[in-house]
Amino acid sequence: MSTPEEAGSRLSPVLQQRLEKLDRLRELGVEPWPVGFARDTRVAEMLAAFDELKESGRGFTLAGRLTALRRMGKATFAELMDGGEKVQLYIQRDGVGADTYDVFKLFDIGDIIGVEGKAFTTRSGEMSVEVRAIQLLSKNLHPLPASKEKDGQVFDEFSDKDQRYRQRYVDLLVNPSTRTVFEQRSRIVSAIRRHLEGQGYLEVETPVLQPIYGGAAARPFVTHHNALDMKLYLRIANELYLKRLVVGGFDRIFEFARDFRNEGMDRFHNPEFTQMECYAAYQDYQDMMVLVENLISGLAVELHGSTRVMLKGHEVELAAPWRRATMMDLLREATGADLLDMDEAALRALAKRLHVEVEANDGWARLVDTLFGELVEPKLIQPTFVCDYPREMSPLARRHRQDPRLVERFEAVVAGKELCNSFTELNDPIDQRQRFLDQQALIQRGDDEAHPLDEDFLRALETGMPPTAGLGLGIDRLVMLLTGAESIRDVIFFPTMRPQA
Repeated sequence: MSTPEEAGSRLSPVLQQRLEKLDRLRELGVEPWPVGFARDTRVAEMLAAFDELKESGRGFTLAGRLTALRRMGKATFAELMDGGEKVQLYIQRDGVGADTYDVFKLFDIGDIIGVEGKAFTTRSGEMSVEVRAIQLLSKNLHPLPASKEKDGQVFDEFSDKDQRYRQRYVDLLVNPSTRTVFEQRSRIVSAIRRHLEGQGYLEVETPVLQPIYGGAAARPFVTHHNALDMKLYLRIANELYLKRLVVGGFDRIFEFARDFRNEGMDRFHNPEFTQMECYAAYQDYQDMMVLVENLISGLAVELHGSTRVMLKGHEVELAAPWRRATMMDLLREATGADLLDMDEAALRALAKRLHVEVEANDGWARLVDTLFGELVEPKLIQPTFVCDYPREMSPLARRHRQDPRLVERFEAVVAGKELCNSFTELNDPIDQRQRFLDQQALIQRGDDEAHPLDEDFLRALETGMPPTAGLGLGIDRLVMLLTGAESIRDVIFFPTMRPQA
């Protein structure tokens, strides 16, 4: 790989100019990337304590990135950004010394600097820093996109979505709204953790590399362990390992898991995503409904001060209680048919009549799921617990206590998209083995998302798992919901991207 200097004539004029400044700095004995800096104050702290600092005349040191420069001969006004907060700097030749000021002339917007100074107010009343010493901490070689602010809105040249995802580091520097989304994401995760710990849940960790993938209907990523000479899979879910821990006596547990599914990508799917799964012994899916509606409504209040949020032009009320409706009732309303009494041929005919595309190797359960996803889910704007799924669709869920054709399962749907999935967990090892064998038949038919058989998990159930409820909550989609993001790529720091040519 060639260095910027070796690239020569291929460099842009601006980059060439900055490389020349780099050479000049070194000629002056300035290290463009020095080690460390004794910062004692953050910009946010300085602004919060501005009056006290100004009155006392106490000096302090700041560090951050130059985001604006306005030179006026022997004095310069500049802007320093640190952690999303900005403050104005005033640098005078007489204040920092002639030699230092000459070096400062070689600084550019985008450079990271350290300053020592005191608080003062300009004639226009702006809180500022009178700089007494200044040091280059990291030279910027690629100029930041120009931006301007008007009426609280930031307008910049870095608006291409693809480039913003690929160069998230630049996106975070020039688009404050991007930084806000990820700060809110961190707050959401912290609040979920606090909520669960407050109810006696213990945070745990389970394997990412698994000899048998499971816990969801998805295709896995495959890898190879050289030392053991064995095939391994990146987990598609952490469910089966968490249930093993319930068998082992951990009655309430949760995990924030990075999961991987080798499937298509769109506004709501990324092959690498974050999920929170929790399990509670001696509870059922009804208990999990209460946990979900209280958790999500509480998050909305913490972030927005209200349980009402605007989504897709609709005002959505997240306060409990949420609507509860069975999957079959919702499908009956949408199709006029009772799908539970229809065989596979009848379902295919129904899909054709309603112009819903299905795959040739789709089994009965996949056909029902496709019809629901096309005809029902997008219309569920207000929070809805879709309950009691057909048994064939849920190989890990307990049979419904009132109708053995169904299982005790719900999905929470908000603004037309699934947010979480929950079961009263199947703890009957005999029934679970038969469900796995039914899934093997689907694999033989060509269903590459059917669930594989896991003998060790069956052995764990044979050891004895108490009655248990489980929940899987998609963190990325939850952040989309609570921040109003349009795409899952807007809430993942570094989403998966196709390589650039």
